[in-house]
Amino acid sequence: MRNDLPTPAAPLRIGTRGSPLALAQANETRDRLAQAFDLPHEAFSIVVIKTTGDRVLDRPLKEIGGKGLFTREIEEDLLSGAIDIAVHSMKDMPVLQPEGLMLDTYLPREDTRDAFISPEFSGIDQLAPGAVVGTSSLRRRAQLLHKRPDLTVVEFRGNMQTRLKKLGDGVASCTFLAMAGLNRMQIPGVPHTPIDTDHMLPAVAQGAIGIERRADDERVAEMLMAIHHIPTGQRLAAERAFLTRLDGSCETPIAGLAELDGTTLTLRGEVLRPDGSVAHKGHRSGPIPDGAAMGADLAAELLDIAGPGFFDWHTGAEKV
Repeated sequence: MRNDLPTPAAPLRIGTRGSPLALAQANETRDRLAQAFDLPHEAFSIVVIKTTGDRVLDRPLKEIGGKGLFTREIEEDLLSGAIDIAVHSMKDMPVLQPEGLMLDTYLPREDTRDAFISPEFSGIDQLAPGAVVGTSSLRRRAQLLHKRPDLTVVEFRGNMQTRLKKLGDGVASCTFLAMAGLNRMQIPGVPHTPIDTDHMLPAVAQGAIGIERRADDERVAEMLMAIHHIPTGQRLAAERAFLTRLDGSCETPIAGLAELDGTTLTLRGEVLRPDGSVAHKGHRSGPIPDGAAMGADLAAELLDIAGPGFFDWHTGAEKV
């Protein structure tokens, strides 16, 4: 390893959003780097950056710009040199990075499942017709309405604590969170039930933490290699290739999950109409090195099955 490791006097600056979950992910990154290089925590500085997605909480993401709202300001600080690395929830990341930035380091993936959150019920099958469900996810909304078109789905944005408070205030009968977030936050007493991925396929890259860097920063690249989790990278290569071919964004209900079994990778994918009226699913299995090709191929198949017009909401042809 290089000799110019960070020190308390010249710390590595880790950029992150300021939510409790984002801070937990930044702290995990710091802990792994400190352990890998036997450095004190003071050799790393966590820099909180407020993003547009954190400031605007009264409108759906698709109305104010999509996934980039959680990354744009952080990436600007990374490019300017104000921070050295950026820590992201991978399910929030656009499939393309700005010129000059590289995203090639992933920490070991957490539980990929969604969690059903309710103080009264343990699953959507228990909800009465017309029950109010809160979610900010277009994917979850579409998946819910596909199974239960009788439910009423309302916008439910904010961090984990905000959503739990809304639930306690009776704004909705239930909501959903990622199991990964619950596990990382370790909040006691949250009434939750994990949802099998056969019943609700998660968002692409759900449960994964990605670390972004400047493409020409060889010092940081060498450090990050020490904490990169190869199996997570292999899974995300397939999932993000699937998303890329579908031109996925927060305006598109898309689900995808790659899993490893020995040397075999299996990818499942799903595309839905935002109102849940139609859903198309498929899968691919093959050697791990073929993951990205399988992702693109599965996406092409689903696009072909869906036919022209399925993604009309991108152009405003369909009001949702």
